[in-house]
Amino acid sequence: MAENGAVSPLLRRKSPEPAGRTVTLVGKPGCHLCDEAREVILRVTGELGASFEERDITQDEELYRRYWEQIPVTLIDGRQHDFWRVDERRLRTALGG
Repeated sequence: MAENGAVSPLLRRKSPEPAGRTVTLVGKPGCHLCDEAREVILRVTGELGASFEERDITQDEELYRRYWEQIPVTLIDGRQHDFWRVDERRLRTALGG
């Protein structure tokens, strides 16, 4: 702590604005849970201004190895957030919205 009792700017944890975040949906074609997850993610990222990208596990050996039993998998800024179902409120909270 600084002498005046304030927390040093170096120690403050500030979450990025939603517009600076990226949500990735890891799934595969023909997956109905992936379709449902995509709808929720597109709604939330569209409203909050976060970026959205989608990755197909059938086109990426590493993703297939890591996630094939969990799809759809939701990543936020490259870190796993959810799998199987996307909870809209939880996603909004994680994005800071």
